[in-house]
Parts: sequence; structure tokens; C-alpha cells
Amino acid sequence: MALWFSPLSVIAQDAKPPQTVYLTAKGIVDPVTGLYSQNPAILIENGRITNIGSATQFPAPAGATKIDLPDQTIMPGMIDMHVHLTSSPTARRQNRLEQREVITGVANARKTLMAGFTTVRNVGAARYSDIALRNAIADGDIPGPRMYVSGPPVGIIGGHCSDDTYSPPEDNKYGENVATGPWEMRARVRKNIKYGVDLIKTCSTGGVFSKGTVLGAPQGTVEELKAIADEAHARGLKVASHAHGTIGIQNAVEAGIDTIEHASFLDDKTIRMIKKNGVFLSMDIYNTEYTLSKGKENGVPEESLQKEREVGTVQRESFSNAVKANVKIVLGTDAAIYPHGDNAKQLSRMVEFGMNNAQAISAATNVAAQALGKDDLIGRLAIGYSADIIAVKGNPLDDITTLEEVSFVMKEGKVYKGQ
Repeated sequence: MALWFSPLSVIAQDAKPPQTVYLTAKGIVDPVTGLYSQNPAILIENGRITNIGSATQFPAPAGATKIDLPDQTIMPGMIDMHVHLTSSPTARRQNRLEQREVITGVANARKTLMAGFTTVRNVGAARYSDIALRNAIADGDIPGPRMYVSGPPVGIIGGHCSDDTYSPPEDNKYGENVATGPWEMRARVRKNIKYGVDLIKTCSTGGVFSKGTVLGAPQGTVEELKAIADEAHARGLKVASHAHGTIGIQNAVEAGIDTIEHASFLDDKTIRMIKKNGVFLSMDIYNTEYTLSKGKENGVPEESLQKEREVGTVQRESFSNAVKANVKIVLGTDAAIYPHGDNAKQLSRMVEFGMNNAQAISAATNVAAQALGKDDLIGRLAIGYSADIIAVKGNPLDDITTLEEVSFVMKEGKVYKGQ
């Protein structure tokens, strides 16, 4: 007999998922091939997929817990490669206690998971609050997506990443991971690794939401950026660089950075460099709408609003050009600039500005998994992969906006939201 779940059902965190689950649905989307198939069946044992095919090919084994989604389409759980779970559109402008940041993260983690994002990359959080959140989720204490976290970014004095302070000069106050020169940069990377990060975040240009920085101005020399990349890569970690301006993007690519965040000002030369070096782009082309409509109300300074006006249209043009050039692009939303849980709204913009539906789904699943270096674990539904499965009513290959209303969420074989 199939199990049926209420619309908002959530399994208690201390409850273990069934050891063997047999899941069927109306259809399935494979993000690798971009194809839709009918009548799928997936066998899940201890949180991993052990068999997948058509329900007519193999029946449910004796004793398996059955989950049937007869009017829904399933696909892998989505991946957002650029979030800040410990912050939010209003809270990010405040000076808050470290404990408050973690509590904010607990609420945002749940919203993100319920929206169908079973994995996120948290690229920037103060005082290692993202590590505490990641560990609480991994230990089963709270519901949330699988997290890969950077801790506090590494960057220059007065830079966007590490030194976004509004203190007066007499305070002589700097950010927690400010560094000058290659050796200091290496030391900050080593510190972050010591405290348990999964990746390193840096900045190679100014940013929209930092005081006094210029979007197109490079931050950090190639030597400094290369020191960050080399130190991280030597320890098996990848590096993400916030970069709006062309020169800063080129510097990051030359230094060996793995992913470029925002990537707003792309010319043909820069796109060729990115493609040649196999660098991934994470371009947040949805949140400009929220910032310009709600930013003033949320306390965003006029300086930041003006920079957003300058960059929004250009970034979308760059996105379109990168898609045409077949650059590797992942879904990265910068959630916290806009409300968490709305992550999937970016998919329709990715389609509007150049991708087809299958490409957008792939950017949010298997391509994102490749950028994480976890494409043997997540990003697709296949034997040996984690049972991260979401479902929607309708076919997202026909209508990408169906992914804005996810009706079923399973992570690692455990159901968190069901029909």
C-alpha cells in the first residue's frame, strides 16, 4: 500500500528514514540528457539509489516502503551555488550577535530545503556561523539542505569580501579575514581550513553591497589571488571569487579560481578565457528585480541601489553572451539579497535570457554538482547517488516555473515535504 503525505508533512528530525523505499511517479526529468520519461521507479536503500528504471521493469521488493506520486514529475534536488543562509534582505544591514546569525540560518535553511534545494554552497558568513549551521544540519538536529561552506571570505583591506565595515576611522577596525600580500592571503586560507570550511571565497572586484567599492575596480593582485588558489587547491578545496568587473574576472581566471560569482561585465576576450580554462560562472540575474523594488524599504543605502541600477542590465547581457558561447554556468542566486525560499524564481530568468528549460535545469543540478566536485554523489538520479529527489505537478521541461512550487522533497532518502 502506498504512503500518502499531507501537503505540509515533515518527518521529525530524530526519526530515521525507512531503510528501503520504492518510489514511483508519473514522470521523471533527467537533467543530463534533458529527456522526460514516463512511469519511473526508484529503489532507495539507506539513503542511496540502488536501482532506477520503469515501474514495469521491476516491482517493489517485499517489505519496501512505497511512495507513489501519480500526478507528479520527479527530478534531482536542486543546487544553489551562491547563498548566504545566515543573513536576509533586512538583517544583512544590521550589526547582529553571532548567535542571532545562526538562528536566522536555521529558519532560512528550512525555507530553502522546502523550496526543493537539497544542496547549497554558502559563500560568505561571519565568524564561521555557516559551519555551525552546516554541522547542525548534517547531525540531523535541524532540517536544511546539504551545505558546502566558505566561512569568512579572504580579501584586501577596504575590499568587498572581508572588510565591508561602516566603522569610522578612529575605530581602526578591519574585517576578520583581511590580508595584504600573498603570504598573508595564504595564512587566512590556512586559518579557514583549520576551522573546517569546504571551500574558499575571495573577491577580485568591488561589489554592490559594500561601502565605497567600485564594481569595475580590481581587488587583489594576480599574485595574491594565485596564492589563495594554490593554497586551497593544495588542500583539495575549490575557490570562488566575487567579481563584477572585467579586469577582476580576468585576474581571477589567470590565478586559477574555480568559479566566478556575478561575472557582470564580460567581453569576448574574457568569455574566451573563461571557456578555455574551464571556469564556471554563477550569475545572479534575478535578484536585481527585488533589490530595486524593495531595497530602499529594506534599508539598502542609495550608493548600493545606484550600483545595482548600473549593473543589472549589463549582467543579463553578459549572461546571454556566455550562454551563446557555451560557457559552463551554474544556478547561483545570492539568496539573502532577496528572501530565501524564492531561489527557483531565477530559473525563469535564465530561460528568458538565453537558456532553454533543459539547460536551466541542468545548471541547477548536474552542472552545479560538477562545479562542486560532487558529481559522483548529487545532481542526478542514478545508481549510487544520494536519494535527493523533488517533485512538481507538471513538466518543468515544458514550463520552468513549475519548479517555483515544489510539492515533494526528499533528501538522503528522508521525506521532508510530501503530497
